[in-house]
Amino acid sequence: MEIEAFMTRWTSREGGAERANFPMFATEVCDQIGVARPDPAGFERKYNDYVFERAVRRRDCTDAVSSLRIDLYKRGCFIMEAKQSRLPGGYKAMPQRYETLAHASESGQWDMQMRNARQQAENYGHLLDPDHPAPPFIIVCDVGRVFELFADFSGTGRGYSQFPDRKNFRVPIEALRRPEVREMFARIWTDPYSLDPARQTARVTTAIAERLAVVGRSLEKRYPAEEVALFLMRCIFCMFAEDVDLLPKGKFTALLGGVWRSVTGNAGADAA
Repeated sequence: MEIEAFMTRWTSREGGAERANFPMFATEVCDQIGVARPDPAGFERKYNDYVFERAVRRRDCTDAVSSLRIDLYKRGCFIMEAKQSRLPGGYKAMPQRYETLAHASESGQWDMQMRNARQQAENYGHLLDPDHPAPPFIIVCDVGRVFELFADFSGTGRGYSQFPDRKNFRVPIEALRRPEVREMFARIWTDPYSLDPARQTARVTTAIAERLAVVGRSLEKRYPAEEVALFLMRCIFCMFAEDVDLLPKGKFTALLGGVWRSVTGNAGADAA
């Protein structure tokens, strides 16, 4: 199904029947983001790693066991809890503008339902089997309308926060038109820890260190190692000062670029 047909199919409906609509909607979302559809559920719970209506168990104060069901679960990736609002004007009505919502008072009943769904999903995470780690993502889905994303990469399931941040954790269904949004959802499905900001920072730090090493080795062909190390430390400090506006924006970077071109040009001449 083409993306525009998918949008028309879901955004034009009144909504309100989450149990009937959610499995179909989630399956079609999988198609749009290019990931495998959920598996059929089996009798043995331990094999249900990517299914709708995944059972979890709790014990009450009388030690009796009762079963609850996760709307959509993928082991090591996410718990998704679904709700479905109606078009504006009636019970369970969705708000006109998702992106303007920041507090419950701004969205009333709808926001309360979404908050309750998030809490329910977090509770399910604590009821998973002992060999199932808390998934890094919780997704709250208003079927055919919007997703809310929460992440906790610690593995404890006790620190879920809005992902990627407070301003952008609500993702309207229309955003799936954008390739980068579909890619983000595909990574939540298939490689969620690649979205961990700490890992991204580590990769950037490693890349910077590798580039500094190349620069350092090049300069050490002409200057003592101690002078090169001091020069690079001062450059890093000046770039930081430029980033926080202690130095005029762009001035030091431009100066450094000119020096580097001069140095590499001389090095090239020597090599020739």
